[in-house]
Amino acid sequence: MWVIGLSHRTAPIELRERAALDDDTAAARLRELVSSGLIAEAMVISTCNRMELYFVTSEETKQAVSSARNSDHAGGSDAEGKAVEHVLDALKLSAADVGKHVFLYQGRAAVKHLFRVAASLDSLVVGEPQILGQLKRSYERARALGVVGSRLNRAAMRAFRAAKRVRSETTIGAGQVSVATVALDLARQIFDQLAGRTVVLIGAGEMGEAIAQLFQQAGANLVLLGRTEQRVMALAKRVGAEGRLMSELERTLAEACVVVTSTSATLPVVGFEHVRAAMRRRRGRELFFVDVAVPRDVEERVGTLDGVYLYNVDDLSSVVAGTQASRKDSATKAEEIVEAELLDFERREDVEQVTPVVRTLYTWYSRVLHTEVERSLQGRLRELPEVDRQALNRLVEAATKKLLHQAATKLKRWAVERPDELNSVLEIVRELMLPPDSGTLSGTLEVAPRSSPSAEKAGLANEPRAPQSPSQTPVEENR
Repeated sequence: MWVIGLSHRTAPIELRERAALDDDTAAARLRELVSSGLIAEAMVISTCNRMELYFVTSEETKQAVSSARNSDHAGGSDAEGKAVEHVLDALKLSAADVGKHVFLYQGRAAVKHLFRVAASLDSLVVGEPQILGQLKRSYERARALGVVGSRLNRAAMRAFRAAKRVRSETTIGAGQVSVATVALDLARQIFDQLAGRTVVLIGAGEMGEAIAQLFQQAGANLVLLGRTEQRVMALAKRVGAEGRLMSELERTLAEACVVVTSTSATLPVVGFEHVRAAMRRRRGRELFFVDVAVPRDVEERVGTLDGVYLYNVDDLSSVVAGTQASRKDSATKAEEIVEAELLDFERREDVEQVTPVVRTLYTWYSRVLHTEVERSLQGRLRELPEVDRQALNRLVEAATKKLLHQAATKLKRWAVERPDELNSVLEIVRELMLPPDSGTLSGTLEVAPRSSPSAEKAGLANEPRAPQSPSQTPVEENR
């Protein structure tokens, strides 16, 4: 399994918003990748803080890599590289960005990254709950598209299990901080009291509702703006706010103290001219924007206007910096849980990879024995009654299972106890117990390595890099 992407740890908001994918675009990219024949399974998650694609290369690619390794030449990296290059093209990312802004992990590093993301250990605000729900929705969308197979399914299920253990066995989620609470904290830093002040929220989605509830509880006069009247009015009624349509944007901006935006729009919904016109009507009163969307909802030039203060997700890190120390012990315990789950997952994966080997052995030995029985039935035993013929075939099946039972059991035990030697053992099995063309029978004898030699050589299969600077580190996952 591989993961390729960028996050708040490696890329500024300008790059993240260019790489952000809405649901329809993500679905189109996933279909394109799997239909290419290079990628067998894929899943994408795109939030305000990350855009990541998890994928499994196709059987054809794996066979090419296996053949290249067995023949001891460098073609394996070419086969893997072709699949990765195709992924980069599909995501509209540049290969030159890999190692600079785009991270690429394979094998164990990819699975561990998935576990840490699910457990919110890769989040700026460790313990925030939104990312797990976002990851689950991404998985379900990929499943609905039919692009999730057994490998991604097993990894995702174990990631969700690891996250559940982290939530239940540590206090990492206590005193949770999220985008909604950070937006509220920032507004409180700007104004000592929010009671009686007009706060405008643009966006009626899940994140918008969380923000609306918090500001309403703080006593603000809340105004909701949206494009769909039914949706805006329904949310306004639930949170006790006033609902308006986006056609009233300029008038609403003229009345506001703070504007919080959280939409899924791909282009800014608040433009420079909108704000400039509203500022003329405000007669010198300052206006504060907190834009928690990626792509950004507020045109960047808005921040150049006199009396206007614009904050985006990459400007909010100082608000949550103080929460890290209190979560350090819980995070350490959570990392231990993730590592334990990862080790158990690897053992089970190794056992899982023995299964096609056993199936191949069974297919071959059963075929040989049935061939010999059929030869006898056409010769000296040709007068054997049908009931006896069926009994003889059942005897062959039972004998095959008994003959291979001990070998299968020991191979599975080897996978658990000595996984590093498993490839060598399976090669011996190939040489001693199977014909040269055994790859055409059933399954494969190749066990995928836990990390890619080519990726390690390029320095791409390591753990996630630390943020480059505080200014490039926003608050946690958005929509």
